[in-house]
Amino acid sequence: MTHGTSVEEASELEWFKSGYSDSSNPSDCVEIAPTLTTIRLRDSKNPEGPHLTFAPTAWAAFLPYAAQV
Repeated sequence: MTHGTSVEEASELEWFKSGYSDSSNPSDCVEIAPTLTTIRLRDSKNPEGPHLTFAPTAWAAFLPYAAQV
């Protein structure tokens, strides 16, 4: 996992809101931007701020644990 990306790189990504985000407050969401080589996450309240970057294999290994919560 790494964190941070330049604003230019982040703005070129296609971000999607999590399906589990609170619909009563649409700005209070986790957003994801998958690419062929990375999975990126950010806080929708701070789109210009830092975000996390995962390898697809690490993200796939994490998802079963997240689904249990």
